Amino acid sequence: MKVIVINGPNLNMLGKREPSIYGNDTLEDLEKYIKSEFSEKNINIEFFQSNYEGAIIDMLHKANDEFDGVVINPGAFTHYSYAIHDAIKSIKTKVVEVHISNIHQREEFRQKSVTAPACIGQISGFGFYGYILAINAIFNIKS
Repeated sequence: MKVIVINGPNLNMLGKREPSIYGNDTLEDLEKYIKSEFSEKNINIEFFQSNYEGAIIDMLHKANDEFDGVVINPGAFTHYSYAIHDAIKSIKTKVVEVHISNIHQREEFRQKSVTAPACIGQISGFGFYGYILAINAIFNIKS
């Protein structure tokens, strides 16, 4: 089983950007945490981060042939990227959207996701643990 975790713009700044919202842990810390949670399971997890919409779309297309599931935190693209929405819809691989903060408790513009309707589900507000929930959902939810 193979999963790719895709993190969008500014998630490379975890630990530096708005620690009151996102915490003090870095993207590297997040990746180590995810790997440690699945170290004894037969799941190969890869990671990808980009600040560029096209690179994320290319990775989603690649995921269709190479991965059993995708966990995506599209960052700010969540709120306006119909291109990422369309890329998710174009693949057969299960995709779960995840957000570290609860986007529904934040600024009004952050409360709407245009990408979530293309996914099998959305998880937000559980910090890094949301990624664990998302990976588990990929393998335990039938869709």
